Amino acid sequence: MTLLVDTSVWSLALRRDAPVAGTEVLALRAAIGSGDTIVTTGRVLQELLQGFAGPRARKDIAQRFTALPLLVPERQDDIDAAEIRTVCRRAGVRIGTSDALLSQLCIRHELTLLTTGADFTLAARHCPLRVWRSAA
Repeated sequence: MTLLVDTSVWSLALRRDAPVAGTEVLALRAAIGSGDTIVTTGRVLQELLQGFAGPRARKDIAQRFTALPLLVPERQDDIDAAEIRTVCRRAGVRIGTSDALLSQLCIRHELTLLTTGADFTLAARHCPLRVWRSAA
């Protein structure tokens, strides 16, 4: 399985002030340990860097992420993300611009999204987005 890991999971996994053993963080650790492919986007990296204080933490995160393949959106991804957002809005589901783009990248590249965001699960009812779900 190839995963695109959302900012919500990375930020929990990278926290040092509180041990977190949520199912999504455990799934991320298992994927890393098993050698599954994990990809990222510049948007996820940017959100993480903005959320961590101090240049040392930001430098460490930036360095760690160099090992991950980076997906770069194409023009058509933006167009298709706008359509995802429109379809979801018409169905009463609010999804942000960045989340719609992450969803589109997952759809185009046939990735599973690992996230704690409930909006993605709701959006997946209206588009072919695959969201990781715990086996429990």
